[in-house]
Amino acid sequence: MARRRVTQMFPWLLPLRRWQRRLFFYTKMRFDGCRYADGLSEDLLPCVLFTSSCPMLNDSTGLDMVYQHNKVYNLKLAAATLSGLVIRPGETFSFWHLVRRADRETPYREGLAEVDGRLVPRLGGGVCQLANLLFWVMLHAPLTIVERHGHPVKSFPEPPSDAGAGVDATVSEGWLDLRLRNDTDEPYQITVAFDDDHIIGGVRAQRDPGRIWRVAEENLRYCREAGEVYEQVDIVRLVLDSATGRCLERRLLYQNRCRIGYELPPGTPIEER
Repeated sequence: MARRRVTQMFPWLLPLRRWQRRLFFYTKMRFDGCRYADGLSEDLLPCVLFTSSCPMLNDSTGLDMVYQHNKVYNLKLAAATLSGLVIRPGETFSFWHLVRRADRETPYREGLAEVDGRLVPRLGGGVCQLANLLFWVMLHAPLTIVERHGHPVKSFPEPPSDAGAGVDATVSEGWLDLRLRNDTDEPYQITVAFDDDHIIGGVRAQRDPGRIWRVAEENLRYCREAGEVYEQVDIVRLVLDSATGRCLERRLLYQNRCRIGYELPPGTPIEER
């Protein structure tokens, strides 16, 4: 049996614990020697490398849709802090470095967040969808992953998207961040926009790099362990010559594993372990 945390035994300590973690989290960032990108620009870099969109509302959670509409509100608050961000050479993108300021003037609403493997209402819930989208689009530029955490549990089917299985990024202020570093000599810019139903992310460059970055899932498989079903997948990034389509580089970025908390489609192969 897993050992219970102090805050699980004494829930009234949780606000103090969150304050403590945030204090340590941002103090460490201040002195870690990284240059964090924080320059927003309304002038867009001219070359579009990649764009992607996904629906904002998901009716597969099994909970009241008010939390989905609140999530849309939260997404727009968070996106306003980083759309147009230019990541210059040597700078690091940090999700929380910018999004921490999102609710200072206008409070978040209660969306859904995963806590101890369960979906619960929480102020600011749902901003992980923004982190997921940003991670997916930024993988289509030559940025180096510094910190990324996958969701340990998929509680419900994901909305339609061109992102493959295992391309996600969970964030939790004070605990988990999403960070990518620009180790190149060129600036890159991220954009976030909305239409009536979708959130749209993009990554742009100063000039045509003559390269295309493609991200693929490989070896997707499901296994059952101790009665629980897990998804495992390899995430690979390919670098292609944009003129010829020739593959110049293939690199395994990471291997993702998460527990599936819903019924898979009938006929899905599941390895028994």
